[in-house]
Formats: sequence, structure tokens, C-alpha cells
Amino acid sequence: MSTDLHYEIQGTGEAIALIHSGGADLRDWQFIAPQLAQKYQVITFDGRGAGESPPPIEAANYVEDLTRLLDHIGIDKVTLVGHSIGGQIATDFALTYPERVSKLVLVAPGLSGYEFSQEMQQRFAQIMAAAPDVEKMVQLMLDGCIYSTVMNSQQSELMYEMTKHNTQRYFDWKSSEQIWPQPPAIARLHELAVKTLFIIGTKDSKDLFAIAELFQQVPDIRFVQIDGADHMPTLTHPNELYSLIGNFLND
Repeated sequence: MSTDLHYEIQGTGEAIALIHSGGADLRDWQFIAPQLAQKYQVITFDGRGAGESPPPIEAANYVEDLTRLLDHIGIDKVTLVGHSIGGQIATDFALTYPERVSKLVLVAPGLSGYEFSQEMQQRFAQIMAAAPDVEKMVQLMLDGCIYSTVMNSQQSELMYEMTKHNTQRYFDWKSSEQIWPQPPAIARLHELAVKTLFIIGTKDSKDLFAIAELFQQVPDIRFVQIDGADHMPTLTHPNELYSLIGNFLND
């Protein structure tokens, strides 16, 4: 099965696929992937419409995209590490194809079926209302408190560049609809059989902590907080994140 997504493979060993957050691309993992690649076969890729991957022409099916990518590379079983919407994709994939996932690492994940707070929805509407002014959209996005740590860090320029690139890419999309497996994951968390690690920054949003509460239903899950991290610990706390992931995989 072929894939049209842009992807990179580093290292050899057991397979790990890293799934980036919304508004980002595979650069989300640039400080973590090389460390993991010393021991594992690490797959990073640009989700549809992000980075160097083609835009969605019809409703995006991210779980199907991941399935096609793994089939194309020839990977039957994989550890999934998903960040933000990447965590949402990883969770849905693990519920749909449990036999294909060895372990699951969720970094500040989304959750299909979760209804975001009024505050978060208004913020999103405000960003979209600024279109097509890319600069303004990016500024509104990165002014959010969930990016306060990263925007005051040495990675602020990378964060800005990545967000700007992927906001610009959004205008190539023919559809912004998404297809998710049914019933939504929010109703099925108790069925998630795979061993799971849930990582969240102490400065992330109330919504993300509400999602963390819901994940308490997962039978075999452990929770870790990264002190001082916001929604982007991949960029600001990569070494801490790498050792958390490494220890979990060694268990």
C-alpha cells in the first residue's frame, strides 16, 4: 500500500512512530527523534496538509493515513508517540488496531468526542476570523497561555516558523473536515488495552487536564507531569521527555 505523506526514518530496531501536534510538522520531534534513533527505528512524518505532505482534497482520515504509512514502510507492530492531535490519532489507532500497537505514549493529547470549553472554542473562532491574514492568525495562536513557556524559550523562533508555515499551508486545503473512527474514543477509553503513558505540562490548559481526568479509565496507564512545560514540551523539555519515553519503553 502506498503513501503520499512525507516521512523520514532514522535508526534501526523496534519501530516507533512519532505523530506531531496541530499547526506543527515533523520538526515537532527534531530534538527527540535523534535520541530515540540510537536504539529504535524512528518514523516521523508530516500529517496531511502539514509540512511537506499534500493538502487534504477531501475529509481527512488521519487514522487511515497512519495505517497506509505503516503498511507502506512494512511495519506490523509499532509503539506510537502522539502529541496533541497526534495523541488523538494514536489513541484512535490503538482502539481500532489494538494488535498493531505495542505501547502508547500520549503527550498532551486531544481526544475524539471531547467537547472543548467555550473559552477554547472562542479562541479558535477568533484565530479563524483573522484569515487570510497569516501573520495575525499566527500571533493570535501563539499569544495563548498554552504557548507561554515555548514563546519565552530559545525555541520561540522555531515555534513561530513552524506555525507560520503550517498556517499558510492551511489555505491549500480543499477540505477541513475530519473523519474519526466511531464510536468516538471518549466513549471507549476503558477498552484501551495497550500499556499507556500520559504526559502533560503543568502549564497546559484546563481542557487538557480535563482530558487527563477522562484517561483515568484506561486500565493500564500512568500519568507524569512536566514541571513548567506548556503545550509544547517536545520543544522546551526534550531531554526530560526523551528519558520518560525511554524508561517507559525499557520497562
